[in-house]
Amino acid sequence: MNIIIDKVASVVRNAKIGFDVEISPDIECREGAVLAVEVLEDKKVYNQLELVSGRLSTMHKGDILAVALGNRQALRGFVGCVPDSVAVGDTINVLNLGGVSGVCVSANIKEVGEALKVRVLGAVMIDGKTVNIRDYTLFSPIEHLGKCAPLIVVSGTCMNVGKTSVAGEIIKHAKRAGLKVFGAKLAGVAAMRDTENMRDYGASTVVSFLDAGFPSTVHQQDAIGVAKGAIEYLSNGSPDYIVIEFGDGIFGEYGVMPCLKDPEIQRNIVAHIGCAYDPVGAVKLTEICSEIGAPLDIVSGPVTDNSVGVSFVKEKLNLPAFNAFQKSEELFFYLSNHCLKNNVS
Repeated sequence: MNIIIDKVASVVRNAKIGFDVEISPDIECREGAVLAVEVLEDKKVYNQLELVSGRLSTMHKGDILAVALGNRQALRGFVGCVPDSVAVGDTINVLNLGGVSGVCVSANIKEVGEALKVRVLGAVMIDGKTVNIRDYTLFSPIEHLGKCAPLIVVSGTCMNVGKTSVAGEIIKHAKRAGLKVFGAKLAGVAAMRDTENMRDYGASTVVSFLDAGFPSTVHQQDAIGVAKGAIEYLSNGSPDYIVIEFGDGIFGEYGVMPCLKDPEIQRNIVAHIGCAYDPVGAVKLTEICSEIGAPLDIVSGPVTDNSVGVSFVKEKLNLPAFNAFQKSEELFFYLSNHCLKNNVS
């Protein structure tokens, strides 16, 4: 049976499916499986889908979407998982703007409302085979790092604490300084927004865990392997630096802590910027990163929005504090003179 897809979610982008697709009632219910679904309702908040072009499009009742099964555990969003089974006619939910879908079990109603409901129409097929994004990859998880460029790491206490802004500003100033900088989003749930932001700021090559076939890094036993695979893939392009953004927070379910604890990754970190919302978060983030062997070099995020937080970080934590929006040049100047191995003019 063939069906016309109205909107292809960005999580499916590497499979490069068209809009006129064949679907099958035989659904393999596993992470990464690409499904055709019908939107069952109109929603006023969190109602947009990121398309393979990167453009956001509002989902309307009756729209036919191509999405992929996956897991999400967002403190300020949806908590959802791949169901034990799924059949044509079942109702599931769109869990993020990238089109990662599953069964929603909890939601931050105040911020995102209820998760959008969709009806399963079938598994998308290419050349007679059901599609799974795991079959369309740029790199694979690896156990040990071989070649590795110097790493500039951006982590944080939670989602929405300024990590993307910090990573972008560092990339922008590094490019202006004549450096070859690549970017990576190594934990989180699949969406193009953050990686495209890195491209916009000047990263010539960017990858994420999606390029290893993972719709998210929730509960991934090989999250470290995915991170190492991405780092080695980028390092083969001989960048001066790789700027890494870890989605969510170090205590989240996306594998950030194991990656930061890994000795091979730690050995190649030349700068670690931590983003926190408030002084308490800045204190704990600093303590934990020091304890695990990935100490912070700079603090940023909302805690640095004005002089109160900046003074606190400098006086109580003995760390430099720079706001990515207000003091991006100063942030990069400090990095250049205190952290980076290459000469930066």
